[in-house]
Amino acid sequence: MRNVAALAGVGIKTVSRVMNDEPGVSEATRERVLSASRQLNYQLDMAAGSLRRTGRQTLSIGLLLPSVANPFSSEIHRALEDALSARGIAVFAASLDDDPAREKALVTAFLGRRVDGMVLTPIAKNQAYVIPEHSRDLPLVFIDREPVGIEADAVVTDNAAGAARAASHLLAHGHRRLAYLGDTPEIQTARERRRGFIEELGRAGIPTSTVPVREGLRDKESARLAALEILTSDEPPTAIFSSQNLVTFGVMRALKELGASRRVALVGFDDFALADILDPGITVIAQHPERIGKLAAERLLARIDGDDGAPRTYVVPSELIPRGSGELPPSS
Repeated sequence: MRNVAALAGVGIKTVSRVMNDEPGVSEATRERVLSASRQLNYQLDMAAGSLRRTGRQTLSIGLLLPSVANPFSSEIHRALEDALSARGIAVFAASLDDDPAREKALVTAFLGRRVDGMVLTPIAKNQAYVIPEHSRDLPLVFIDREPVGIEADAVVTDNAAGAARAASHLLAHGHRRLAYLGDTPEIQTARERRRGFIEELGRAGIPTSTVPVREGLRDKESARLAALEILTSDEPPTAIFSSQNLVTFGVMRALKELGASRRVALVGFDDFALADILDPGITVIAQHPERIGKLAAERLLARIDGDDGAPRTYVVPSELIPRGSGELPPSS
């Protein structure tokens, strides 16, 4: 900064004002400073600046997602970036891989980098380990899953209600032999989707003890194998509900292998790109990750700016999008 000041013929404080986009500097002086900074390839050191900045803010937040490769997670990431970039806040993202030990390690790593807040999708059974930092005014917002052992804002989907809507939709199209394929039951959202689906079948008079349930499906291949197993059983289902998009992809592959894509109905939880151009199009219970990310960003900024109101859980409604696969009638 001293070198930039010398080259521009101004004081160090003037360079600081220009680089931090503060008022009180003429346009001519600002241009001289910016020209000097370009010549010297100078970049503002945000970490050093945080030592002087009010509240020691680093203008960065940590984002912990199940997997940044998952389309749902990536849309949340983008929505947060779009909302926070206007405040000059950088988003550092990491994948948890639904590993409790990795969750704690990454939280510790972000805290070591002095982030101004965190947005995270919890997987550990209890998040009380964050209480010491949270009590020192570290803003926290949980997304997709509510925290356990700590009070903090959360932004979630209506998982049970959305799954019940899928069951009701399939029942309305005449299905009585339905199956559930889902993620690991240790995940809160998976438990809620299974509960919503099974309870809705029970309300319709379907003996829930006879409903094929396959859980612990973590990827497309495990879902494909589970779907093949139930579809080739003595009493195969006429309709399947898959509880997340990777499971849906596996079920779609199994149906194609068996030539059953137009014979077995399918409703998946989570929308995905090109679902509408398949044949048949895939009926989904669509979440709205862009709304979840935007609302999470709003809550985090509010907490950073001093909002000390009681924590709340915000529920973003899901939406049934019929495209063909969920409207197939039961085959004879």
